[in-house]
Amino acid sequence: MVPRGGRLGLEGAAPRYQRNRRSDLAIWWREIDRGLLAVVLILMALGTVAVAAGSPASARRLSTAKIKLDDLHFFYIHLRWQFLGLIAMFGASMLSRENARRAGIVLGFAMLVGLMLVPVAGFAVNGAKRWLYLGFSLQPSEFLKPAFAISMAWILSWRVRDPNLPVIELCTGLMGMIAILLMAQPDFGSTILFGGVWFVMVLLSGISLKRIGLAGGFGVVGVVLAYMFYDNARHRIDAFLGGGTAYDQVDLAQRTLLSGGWTGSGLWLGTRKLGLPEAHTDYIFSVIGEEFGLLACALIVALFLVLVARVLLRLLDEEDLFTTLAATGLTAQLGGQAFINIMVNLQLFPSKGMTLPLISYGGSSTIAICLGMGLLLAITRRNPYIKRERFSLRQLGLGK
Repeated sequence: MVPRGGRLGLEGAAPRYQRNRRSDLAIWWREIDRGLLAVVLILMALGTVAVAAGSPASARRLSTAKIKLDDLHFFYIHLRWQFLGLIAMFGASMLSRENARRAGIVLGFAMLVGLMLVPVAGFAVNGAKRWLYLGFSLQPSEFLKPAFAISMAWILSWRVRDPNLPVIELCTGLMGMIAILLMAQPDFGSTILFGGVWFVMVLLSGISLKRIGLAGGFGVVGVVLAYMFYDNARHRIDAFLGGGTAYDQVDLAQRTLLSGGWTGSGLWLGTRKLGLPEAHTDYIFSVIGEEFGLLACALIVALFLVLVARVLLRLLDEEDLFTTLAATGLTAQLGGQAFINIMVNLQLFPSKGMTLPLISYGGSSTIAICLGMGLLLAITRRNPYIKRERFSLRQLGLGK
């Protein structure tokens, strides 16, 4: 009777184990923020249409007497990058919170090493040395963006264990090193974006008002020094304020954006986009304005606002400091990049050479942004049946 009972016990365990393995996808679907996922997928779908609209302008601009690019050349390539991006996003979103943290830290270390190698072994495109060739082109700074937010959140969350640890100083030193490496490329726009994410996360971690003022002062001094001693920053700011090539591009982008009126001229019926540089990347928002109208532009802005608001509302009752900081940092990175790109297209910001996330054509940028969204979905996974106490910095003694 005992062997028989033992056999029945083992036979009963196997189906339960198999059912658990089969239920992983169901658990993921239950815990994932489906609203956030829907907004990301809608933005990517709109981006697919936008790249199809902007591809002819860029293809004709880059065609030569020897090589003529098909009008939808960049659209077809963009579909491949989006497919890889979706794989990266869904794969990352299935990680546990702990594994997402580990993946972000490892990725951050690897991309920081890559950023150090760029000045030595990198190659330049359009005058900027930002890429490594590893059998394929890789832009380390793009993949460093999501990893930076997670690594910063990990370091800042050490204060929960020991409030006396110099985590602010450590994060500031890391930010300074990254800024130097980015400015050497040169990539002033990404430096500003990393600095903004750093400031938001340090502010949220419970820094005192005195330190906030000090950090703001250092930021102003940094911009002034960049203008005085950094040619790339000075040329962009001067061009924005007083005219020049970069200013002409931004002015053309604004006129292209407004030329479609409220409803646009229609897909592939725009004409101003044909003279627009980087119509499929940096200035795709202007192409959307011309061919689909200001209402379509407003819809995209609204979707980015919904994405940011969705994450922040989900964090209102979060009890884990790392989760709060990492999710906020990833959201600030995405929202900040979208804000900068849109402001450039509206002629309210100097030209930055920065894509519109989830919308613009891109290789490294598309995959890196999708990976960042996957990590965000993983970090904010939550069992809907478990109620959480609202998180407060004061409970940790950090908000005083």
